[in-house]
Amino acid sequence: MWRRAATAALALGAGAGAHAIATSEDPARTLKICRHLPPRLLRDSVAAATIAFDYQYSLWGLQPDSPAWLSAKHDAHLRSANRLQELCFRNGGIYIKLGQHIAQLEYVLPQEYVQTMRESMLKRCPVSSYEDVRGVFKKEIGELPETVFAEFDPVPIASASLAQVHAATTHDGKKVAVKVQHDHLLDTSVIDIATVDLVVNALNYIFPTFDYRWLVDEIRESAPKELDFLCEAQNSERCLVNFRKLSPHIANSIYTPKVYWNLSTSRILTMEYIDAKEVTDVKGIKDLGIRPVDVSNLVNKAFAEMIFKHGFVHCDPHAANMMIRPLPQDSKKWFVLGSKRPQLVLLDHGLYKELDHATRINYASLWKALVRADQNGIKEYSIKLGAGEDLHALFAGVLTMRPWERVIDPSFGHLVLDGNNTDHSEMQMYANLYFPQISELLRRLPNVILLMLKTNDCLRAVNHALVGGSTPESFEIIARASSEAVFEAKRMEKRFFLYRFIIWLEELLNELHLFGMKLWLHYQQPRRILAG
Repeated sequence: MWRRAATAALALGAGAGAHAIATSEDPARTLKICRHLPPRLLRDSVAAATIAFDYQYSLWGLQPDSPAWLSAKHDAHLRSANRLQELCFRNGGIYIKLGQHIAQLEYVLPQEYVQTMRESMLKRCPVSSYEDVRGVFKKEIGELPETVFAEFDPVPIASASLAQVHAATTHDGKKVAVKVQHDHLLDTSVIDIATVDLVVNALNYIFPTFDYRWLVDEIRESAPKELDFLCEAQNSERCLVNFRKLSPHIANSIYTPKVYWNLSTSRILTMEYIDAKEVTDVKGIKDLGIRPVDVSNLVNKAFAEMIFKHGFVHCDPHAANMMIRPLPQDSKKWFVLGSKRPQLVLLDHGLYKELDHATRINYASLWKALVRADQNGIKEYSIKLGAGEDLHALFAGVLTMRPWERVIDPSFGHLVLDGNNTDHSEMQMYANLYFPQISELLRRLPNVILLMLKTNDCLRAVNHALVGGSTPESFEIIARASSEAVFEAKRMEKRFFLYRFIIWLEELLNELHLFGMKLWLHYQQPRRILAG
């Protein structure tokens, strides 16, 4: 069986190479690039076949769910995760992006894969040589970086899966950050997506319960946009405009670096240089006079507004893409009573997702129901979003990382994650127990909701680093933003007077519930201080 997977790999790879040559703007150059296809395909084929054989051999003859079977499965997961990690590093490019996606899907994928990728993929990324950087500048702008800029540091200050960032100074003295795409990535991405598709399809063919083809579909859709830096620049500016127009109450607390359009192309992006701390640098944030809990609340507010009100969402909010600095108004004051207010700087705007009106309101309604422990609402809106009647409880659990009995607990703090080992172990147990059902749920959900799950996981990891879990305030923030979006949509419907009166009563009851949450938060605050 694994030999069939290897044969399919070679056939699909040949087709991918032919397609890349046929569609490239420079066929001769792409033909040269495609010389690297056979060894990449061989690595993919060997990895897919080895992983498949490992699972079959390791679990052969063992009783499913027995201690021996669970132990063997854990070991096979770990070995396979390490093989996949090595494959991602050796092939680079889109494969690194795949590894980063996996690293951010906690409890959705086996934990062994998530932890293995998380420990490496967000920090160890390929670095292009300075000669390659100069080559990209020559092709894109027609001049070398040392000519385009007064100063250009040849050593990158950061590197990611698709590009790396260099510090530079413009001829008029402004310090900028220059994002340069890794050379040849535009052409090899076609081949990489096809071969990644091969690995996932081969594993799904051998193990029908392993169905993560949706992940490849998402990469296939998002990669062209992420590789177009002008699209990223437009997303960055649109994000800031949305906050100013739709969320003016926190607009000053959100910032995106200014884009230098005259020094940017589809493969080079020149932006304002930002001096700030990474969002999970707790010590650095405290040194700025900012409280980590205030940062956590600001991050939650920003993404609640994007998801429930803007419908235009930054879907890659891992720690390296968010920075914190004092609000400029506070920085200019020589004396500030108490802690300084944070400003959130959002970076890397390549991966955004738009929620259409119906999806946005249904998703907001679902979260409103989750916070209120409204069983009927949870079921109704889970079904509307594609989970199905049979998996609506599982969908609620995946969204909140809480078991069903906690999801429907009417107490105010029923969704709060303490981030302790008990919580983690409990969720890991449920993830292992319901792995086939989770795979089926992910197959059903539309891609936009899958990206919301990924975004939730990224934010959960950031909150864990900042405050050790989710704060009670985070759910008050979600409750307010989601309910405001729902009631705003209802008010837009032109209905008779009685309907409007009913909406007014619903809003009044909702405000009473939010007021109750506020009182509960004030009651909890002294206890948390004492516990800390």
